[in-house]
Amino acid sequence: MSGTSENPAGTAADPTAEDVATDLSAVVGRLLRRLRSSSADSLLTPSQRSALARLEDGGPATTAALARAELVRPQSMRLTLGALESQGFVTRTPDPADGRKSLVSVTEEGSAVLAGVRAAKRSWLAEAIAGELDGAERRALAEAVGLIGRLVDK
Repeated sequence: MSGTSENPAGTAADPTAEDVATDLSAVVGRLLRRLRSSSADSLLTPSQRSALARLEDGGPATTAALARAELVRPQSMRLTLGALESQGFVTRTPDPADGRKSLVSVTEEGSAVLAGVRAAKRSWLAEAIAGELDGAERRALAEAVGLIGRLVDK
């Protein structure tokens, strides 16, 4: 860990917030890449997985709302949703509040594919935790998960 340094007495000094942020950001990035690769055999690109997950978790949405939420241009989201629709993972219905718009929803098949992707990620991570960490380390990791959750839910 880059954030640990020795103080004059020879004991490890508390890492700075900047050091911990740097290390945590790097590790989370590597974790996300490993999780993505654990479900690489799915039929979804990362942007498709993200849009599908947002629809699954947040319910039906317009293309524009999804684009804003995913921080992409509406044209890009239209392409992503078009690919999901052609695979039968989402469907469009008229927006009851504004018939000029359509709402995109996840289909049962889309939910099943997303459940498979999520299961593959959980399975890889659970196997890695079980194979690499002892009970004390798992408890420490569980505590860290709580702390990270507190940071992101703030």
